[in-house]
Amino acid sequence: MNQLPFNENEVNDGLWGKQPNGGQRSRKPQTAAKPAPSASKRSSPSSSPPSSSASAADDALTVTQVSSQIKSALTNHFPAKIRIIGEISNLSNRQHWFFSLKDKGAAIRCVCFASNARRINFPVKDGLQVVATGRVDYYDAQGSVQIYVEKLEPVGLGNLELELRARMEELRTLGYFDPTRKKQLPAMPRRIAVVTSRAAAALQDVINTTHRRWPACKLLLADVRVQGEPAAPEIARAIRKISADYRSLNIDAIILTRGGGSIEDLWAFNERIVADALFACNVPVVAAIGHETDTTIAELVADHRCATPTQAAMTLVPDARALWQQALQLESRLKLLVERIARHNADRLRHVVRHPLFRSPTALVREQSLQLDHLQARLLPMLKNRLASESQKLRQSELQLRNLSQQKISQHQNKLNILTQRLTTTLPNDLARAKAKLTALEKQLGAVGPNAVLERGFSYTTTNTGKLIRSPKDVSPGDPLITHLADGTIDSTVNDKNTPAGQGTKPTPKTTTSSTRKTKASKTKSNPKPNADEGLLF
Repeated sequence: MNQLPFNENEVNDGLWGKQPNGGQRSRKPQTAAKPAPSASKRSSPSSSPPSSSASAADDALTVTQVSSQIKSALTNHFPAKIRIIGEISNLSNRQHWFFSLKDKGAAIRCVCFASNARRINFPVKDGLQVVATGRVDYYDAQGSVQIYVEKLEPVGLGNLELELRARMEELRTLGYFDPTRKKQLPAMPRRIAVVTSRAAAALQDVINTTHRRWPACKLLLADVRVQGEPAAPEIARAIRKISADYRSLNIDAIILTRGGGSIEDLWAFNERIVADALFACNVPVVAAIGHETDTTIAELVADHRCATPTQAAMTLVPDARALWQQALQLESRLKLLVERIARHNADRLRHVVRHPLFRSPTALVREQSLQLDHLQARLLPMLKNRLASESQKLRQSELQLRNLSQQKISQHQNKLNILTQRLTTTLPNDLARAKAKLTALEKQLGAVGPNAVLERGFSYTTTNTGKLIRSPKDVSPGDPLITHLADGTIDSTVNDKNTPAGQGTKPTPKTTTSSTRKTKASKTKSNPKPNADEGLLF
């Protein structure tokens, strides 16, 4: 039966399409051909001797004999071990490994027992290009030739695996796998579109799980091929149609699913057209494709990925029984909370009712009024007495302040008069004593000052800048000098340095007098300000 195209108008109890075989090509069961009647049944006993059937059987080979000859021929033709290169496909590696090695032209079955498989130290998966070392043998029970693999060596990735990786890298760069673009799944979906084949076992898993967990949810089937060349366009077309009409169809989410298979069987879900449709879809998509170890591009682009179709349905729809139990628990907790609040408020109400204000409010008001009148009667006299007492204290303080101020002023005036008298009496005497002391100090200073030393016949020599000459080393030939005397100065120039006897090698400068200046002594007692170096001399 040919595959029907997806038609959203054909809806029957939430299922799109009405194909009895779910879009899969069905084969009519062929009736086994009846064996031809034997020669003994076709002819009478008189026409054919009974020994003819026995002679025909003697010429025929048994199945075991043929199998033995095939095995012998293979053993004689092939060496004990061969090396064969190919791409792994249809791998089943639970304990013993069963797979096929294929290339573009052919495929051959292989088996690798657990004892040999444990020695293989690299991950083996569909699409991997390997070199297998083993022996060729004939398996009698199934009538097939297969290779018993003892060793596997990786050659490189298969063509499909290389193409898959390149496409994944391209889509990752474009942001197809970006977690930030993933849409949030609905909490309680009302209707879910299932994109798969009607004949797929995954569909029944989704239906059973959804109806068991959340019967209110409706399922709409987009019946598409899930394997082969037409599968990818049909899947993409169904997703685009659902995305465009999801509002009118009341679709809250999509489940894209199929069972396991080889990389070739799942290749439709790695096509770019399917990835583009999923990327542009307006409805959250949950993908459950192949086994848990299989990874397709469609699963990476989808908003959520699940290992199995059952898990996909469980992810989308809540469990009604669990929700009912949760609701019962919440109801019980709410009842307990309401009862606790009610008991608390009842206790408070009983306590309030027992208060005297509510038992006899009139008597309580009368009693409080009497207390208020009594306090008022006591308060007014107390206030008057307190006011009179404070007024009396204020007047006394004012009187004390006035008397105290006048007394203080008189005391300070007397002190001021005494100080003024002392100042006018003692200040002239102190000033005269200070002047006499200053005169005595001037006389002492004149006796020991530089002028007194010079008048005793001493002199000192400086440079023209005023620097005191202490040693011949302080001058050089040609330096101008000034010799200071009591009544003037003598200007001279250094001609040479001589060292007097008994003075070692220290030279004594020879000078030439150029001019003489006399200074008239001042008649005042004040002495001129000495040079900075003069103090060191005198």
